[in-house]
Amino acid sequence: MKTRRPTAVEIDELTAFLPRLYAEGFQPIVRWGGGVTQADGSITMPWPEYEKIVSEFFALAGSQQWSDFGYEPGTAGRMLQDAALVAAASLDQVKTMLTFCVRGERFCDGHWGAMIEEGHIRRLLERLVALRPTVAAQEAAAPDPPHDLR
Repeated sequence: MKTRRPTAVEIDELTAFLPRLYAEGFQPIVRWGGGVTQADGSITMPWPEYEKIVSEFFALAGSQQWSDFGYEPGTAGRMLQDAALVAAASLDQVKTMLTFCVRGERFCDGHWGAMIEEGHIRRLLERLVALRPTVAAQEAAAPDPPHDLR
């Protein structure tokens, strides 16, 4: 399923998180919960408790307009590791990599924190800042959609 492209305003909403997620001293994970051995020997697996802003960012980044429902996790992960690719990525490629960042938490506790701490989210948001003028120009040049005259 192909999703619509984000608007310039939606790019602004997402990139507004950049200075907050990368403020000096910011730590995305408040603490790790769990990891406790019970009396019967079973262990509660640990999980991260994220700063509120992290959860808000990933909720927005997981919105339909930012999702690539056909992404391949392995390919998206390799793309994310290539700084030159990220720096020149198309809007669709950014969506693919963002989808990897968002969905990875389902399979690996702490994935969101790692994506922030390793700078992947920073590089994606910086690329969106660079792409925004092109998106805005495309929006301005697009004809108005036909109006329903019923």
